Amino acid sequence: MMNLIIYILVYPIIWFISILPFRLLYIISDFFYFIVFHLIGYRKKVVLNNLQLVFPNKSTAELLIIRKKFYHHFVDIFMEMIKTFTISKKELDKRYTYKNIELVQELKKDGKSVILISAHYANWEWIIGMNAFINYNAIAVYTRVSNPYFNKKVIKTREKFGVKLAQSSKVIPLMLKNYQNNIQSIYGMLSDQSPQLRNNTYWSRFLGIQVPIHTGAELLAKKYNMNIVFLDTRKIKRGYYETTLSTITNDASKHTDFELTELYLKKVEQQIKEQPEYYFWTHKRFKHKDKAPK
Repeated sequence: MMNLIIYILVYPIIWFISILPFRLLYIISDFFYFIVFHLIGYRKKVVLNNLQLVFPNKSTAELLIIRKKFYHHFVDIFMEMIKTFTISKKELDKRYTYKNIELVQELKKDGKSVILISAHYANWEWIIGMNAFINYNAIAVYTRVSNPYFNKKVIKTREKFGVKLAQSSKVIPLMLKNYQNNIQSIYGMLSDQSPQLRNNTYWSRFLGIQVPIHTGAELLAKKYNMNIVFLDTRKIKRGYYETTLSTITNDASKHTDFELTELYLKKVEQQIKEQPEYYFWTHKRFKHKDKAPK
């Protein structure tokens, strides 16, 4: 009952914000930036600690500038997520463009499915518009929202452009089904979060720090004979993004264990080093750094 009450009270506010023009949306974003950064100070220490770990050669002054830019982007992203509820296809296509979408279409000729892999960098939400430019069964892997009413609304919103959502815990059976039935699909995944620690956890250096690494994309690509494509999204200016696609592999079976995972990590590192303010530094990505096996 409480979930329904929260939804009834909060969703009209979200909807109202989402119908505002972008100019007003970013005025609101600037207001919330002031609250989040200056008044609340949400995870400011976490962000600075992460930046200090990753960029030990940068001065404190440089890191504080990156942190400030990050929080502007951080709040913008949430405003853009809200805007997604009512954004039109025309507006989305104008603000989120693809430099070489033909790469994915060319890969389709080999009959394989594709894992489209990315990180929490720039804007990953607006990739939902990609389905209009490709001829695949498009599936986005997502984590379920705890409030079932909001979860239903999020699914409806993200699927309005043709992509289907698959809960992360259910995506492997879906891949198996599509593989067995020769349904050529493209699966969108984010793979830069810190996994739970297990005895067989793979450890590697990410941004110079020894951390546990998700290897699911590599394992699934090998198991179901899929291509892996990296989604390199860059922020051109406020509210505008451009994506370049690059093939990590078109034959996963030829690669040694964890080689594909390492290739992915290097691409994410390059993004972050070039424009660090657009990575999601509030994640406790390095929380297990002191637990690495000796």
